[in-house]
Amino acid sequence: MKKNIVLFVLFVLPIVAYLFFASGVNSFTKLPTITPQIADLGNWKSLKGEKVTLNKKITILGFSGTEIVKNRGNFFNLNEKIYQRYNGFKDLQFVVICPLGTEEDAKKLVESLGSFTDVSGWHFVFASPEEIKAYYSQLFLKGKLDSNLGTSNVYIVDKERNLRGRKDKDDYKEGYDTFHPSELSNEMLDDFKIILYEYRAALKKNHNATKEL
Repeated sequence: MKKNIVLFVLFVLPIVAYLFFASGVNSFTKLPTITPQIADLGNWKSLKGEKVTLNKKITILGFSGTEIVKNRGNFFNLNEKIYQRYNGFKDLQFVVICPLGTEEDAKKLVESLGSFTDVSGWHFVFASPEEIKAYYSQLFLKGKLDSNLGTSNVYIVDKERNLRGRKDKDDYKEGYDTFHPSELSNEMLDDFKIILYEYRAALKKNHNATKEL
């Protein structure tokens, strides 16, 4: 009996462990596409009056709604858990779509974040309620905007404007809830690292390594 146990530990267990970890690597080296080729932002202007585009940028996309000040804690969570860790990457941006009329609230939020963070990677853009509803609808998500045109979720969009997430039936995730710091530190951070890995691997394959990622 003891001999069989020793043989199992020496020969069978390592093979099982290898197959387990090998399958895990294959599963998590590519983050699925939830919605392909979402629309760009058009001519919406930022706080600085600039046009912001999703093209050729890894984007963390959010919808503030009208209650920016009330929900400012969500932005502080996202800033602490994700933005501050990666804001040095040139190809990364954080874009928040806001209703027209909330410019002053957004400005106050940026000023608050700017007291301890380089906010150059944050972009707040403004659109009418109808435009925001139309834009969100073409994302084809299960989640919905609230009555204030906002959501606590943020979304990962790759450089080709594909909205990425998890499609497993038992682990579906199209967005990441900024109200819960633990979700940002775990699920979102894990998935964001996969996106970075994808681009780094592609750059390495094409012999075009860059510090931008």
